[in-house]
Amino acid sequence: MPSTSYQERRSQVEAYFDRTAAETWKRLTSDAPVSGIRATVRAGRDEMRATLLGWLPEDMSGKRLLDAGCGTGMLALEAARRGAQVYAVDLSPTLIENARERLPAELAGQVEFAVGDMLAPGQDAFDYVVSMDSVIHYERDDALGVIAGLAERARERVLFTFAPRTFLLALMHAVGQFFPRSDRSPAIVPVAERALRRGIAAEPRLAGWQVGRTRCIQRGFYTSQAMELIASTASNAPTESNV
Repeated sequence: MPSTSYQERRSQVEAYFDRTAAETWKRLTSDAPVSGIRATVRAGRDEMRATLLGWLPEDMSGKRLLDAGCGTGMLALEAARRGAQVYAVDLSPTLIENARERLPAELAGQVEFAVGDMLAPGQDAFDYVVSMDSVIHYERDDALGVIAGLAERARERVLFTFAPRTFLLALMHAVGQFFPRSDRSPAIVPVAERALRRGIAAEPRLAGWQVGRTRCIQRGFYTSQAMELIASTASNAPTESNV
């Protein structure tokens, strides 16, 4: 069962993306003009999305993929174009409605967009689970709980991103605490990679998983690190890298 701290932060994230910043994220994930700062965020997110997709097979015909925290659905659509059956879920009804509006007719039978918690029970098993920039809002212990919960739904790989503990991110996190709660987005919580690895190794629910590739992407005001978990039964596991 998710912790109280997870549930509280989830409510903050939902309110932010569904009301406060819904229009901002709609523009950010489209071709609409954005400010210079947001352009760096867009560029960073585009590169991160390409990285995660690059860790998935080019042909995913017959595979099922969970896009956990799908936003406006850009990654989900690309996975569907590769043949995957995609279940894409997000807390924000506004973002999900926007994702449905962008769904091409030819992919309508391959993607299901749903409003809900990425850890909600009752979902079927998936071959791949991807969670891009959703875990970044949670403290380390809650983040580990999310990762373990996603792994319980996956057969082969879990791809997720976290906010690495860099000097810049730690400074931004500290400064953000001085602003009124109503004026700031849900905090991005920096987590040291070494501490995250220790937590993964110690988490009983992740006993059947090993860390694979990892990559940190920094583009202006965007900093995020991708990490791959591979099921111990999966074959042809790629070599770990951090580039």
